[in-house]
Amino acid sequence: MSWGILTDVTKCIGCEACVAGCKARHDTGDDRAHAWQAKVDDLSATRWTTIDRLGGDRYVRRQCRHCLEPACASACPVGALSKTPEGAVVYDAVKCMGCRYCMMACPFQIPRYSWDSAAPKVKKCVFCFAKITSGEEREPACTEACPTEATIFGDRDALLATAKKRLRTGTGKYVPHVYGETEAGGTSVLNISDVDIGLPGTVPEDALPTRTWAALRAVPFMFLGMGAAMLGIRWFIGRRNELMAAKQDDTVLPPIRTRSGDDDADEKETEA
Repeated sequence: MSWGILTDVTKCIGCEACVAGCKARHDTGDDRAHAWQAKVDDLSATRWTTIDRLGGDRYVRRQCRHCLEPACASACPVGALSKTPEGAVVYDAVKCMGCRYCMMACPFQIPRYSWDSAAPKVKKCVFCFAKITSGEEREPACTEACPTEATIFGDRDALLATAKKRLRTGTGKYVPHVYGETEAGGTSVLNISDVDIGLPGTVPEDALPTRTWAALRAVPFMFLGMGAAMLGIRWFIGRRNELMAAKQDDTVLPPIRTRSGDDDADEKETEA
């Protein structure tokens, strides 16, 4: 089964039970305003899912969309982000070197950075992957906590079929589009809504890894080139210092004349 989440905006009441469930399960700590956040309830290192208010009584939950072909994983030069067979895009903090290429590559602007930490790392929703695969939990904390079943968990193909059935039977009620079916090559998080939920920027329908790789494939060569240049400079400076030291050793310094007792006597005779 390839996991998926379907959120029906028409059922969401904006209670943020999903947010609280996620924070409790992963013990992410208290939210607080930061200079780089638009607002305290924006996505952050301590808030992996949040509720965006669309106006009136319409709300939409925002989280990592777990793309079928994730640009973040493609952009990561050390493999800290990877797509699992279950559909989750997971993160390995041990491998992460903090380059933040994933943040630049994500078309949905999801990953956040733990700037307050002494050793900052990338933070985002991980689909509660470890807890579900270990059998500790049955589903993500967010879907389990939802009191109205506005957001549900299951097989992506089955959820996509459910979404399309609701669009057919609720003719005129919904925007005739399943958000996440095709955006960025498709995502594991799907939305249906009676109002346009929008997406950050312009998200193309084709998968993005080919684009990120075209831009980032030169990175290893840049690292190697920079390393070679630094080694060359180090060798040059070291060689120059060696030559200067050898030149100083070969220089014959003039003897230093010391005053003897006889010299003192001669000087006295001259004075007399």
